[in-house]
Amino acid sequence: MLGFLLNEKEVKEMEYVLKKELEELSHDLEDRHIEGLIKRAMEERYQLVFRVLQRFSTPAECVKYMRQRISNHK
Repeated sequence: MLGFLLNEKEVKEMEYVLKKELEELSHDLEDRHIEGLIKRAMEERYQLVFRVLQRFSTPAECVKYMRQRISNHK
């Protein structure tokens, strides 16, 4: 495990960067031209970035970026 110290301005900047990345990934995940392995990799990246955002943001802010998991298994 790694740790680092950030001042309040750096925390806000990190939050901003993470939220922008999640917004871009969310937009790309809605693209019907992207399929299969690429979409799965993007979904994994989304989940990773979301977990990092949870360390910087309040639960109320994180709820806005939660994705519904869609399972291909029946």
